[in-house]
Amino acid sequence: MSADVWPFVGIVTVLYDSDAVLPDFFASLALQADVRWRLYVIDNSATDSGTSMSHALAARHGLDAVCVFNGANVGVARGNNQGIALASADGCSHVLLSNNDTAFGPGTIAALLAALVAAGCAAATPKIMFHDRPSVLWYGGGHIGRWTMRNPHHGEGEIDRGQFDEQGLTGYAPTCFMLIDRSVFDVVGLMDERYFVYYDDTDFVMRLHAGGLRLLYVPSSVVLHKVSSSTGGSLSPFTVYYTNRNRIYLVLKNLRGLQRIVALSYLLMTRIPRLMAMPAASRDAGWRGVRDGLRLFAQAWREARR
Repeated sequence: MSADVWPFVGIVTVLYDSDAVLPDFFASLALQADVRWRLYVIDNSATDSGTSMSHALAARHGLDAVCVFNGANVGVARGNNQGIALASADGCSHVLLSNNDTAFGPGTIAALLAALVAAGCAAATPKIMFHDRPSVLWYGGGHIGRWTMRNPHHGEGEIDRGQFDEQGLTGYAPTCFMLIDRSVFDVVGLMDERYFVYYDDTDFVMRLHAGGLRLLYVPSSVVLHKVSSSTGGSLSPFTVYYTNRNRIYLVLKNLRGLQRIVALSYLLMTRIPRLMAMPAASRDAGWRGVRDGLRLFAQAWREARR
């Protein structure tokens, strides 16, 4: 297609002490062909070294990039919203929310875009592999269990033998690499900034489905992910706090009636053995997260009633 017809993608990435992963990310972007795009770098770090590095890497690879330095960690959700707003203002037809701890080969974005446009879906997601184990699946599709509010990745930890190579609709995908038609934000809204980090993607996908919109899994598009590279791993106090806080908020915000009671009970009952087995700092962070999740929902409920 000619350049004036082919879609224009705004790639949004949020930095937080991301200097170590940026060279691979920019090198991957430099390989992309058959797609028009502009990069929006939103830097939530305390210092601007990531912004400076992004400017330098963009110049080295000849990439079209806009960088915004926030000077503070305002959260992934707000950072993504900043980038979405910039992309929308620049006339982008689609927005790709992408972690910068990802790497991908030539044609990855073009394949995702072509599949989304052909299927007429609202959003599309690739197959995602562990970066340090590129033959092992991290994400091969997914779903959200509304009675437990778990969002398992299909095939996670399995050797990729093509068992998740069928393109089709999926019930859940993380926003570490999600291509979205820009008009979707007019229908379901932006990312909920109360989450700060974690489960904002689950909330967004639930709003997609509630709005009758479809999410497409495209296994011909493959991404490598350096999992939890900026948050200290799944057992860090930071991660334990926000995953517990936000899952409580997610349940209370999105479920009603018996589903809410069952999901909340399941969550609280499963927290006890898991948190008790963790180091003291992580355990305390987890219980603070549970408490603050209840408070966060109460605050949001009061604001909604004003």
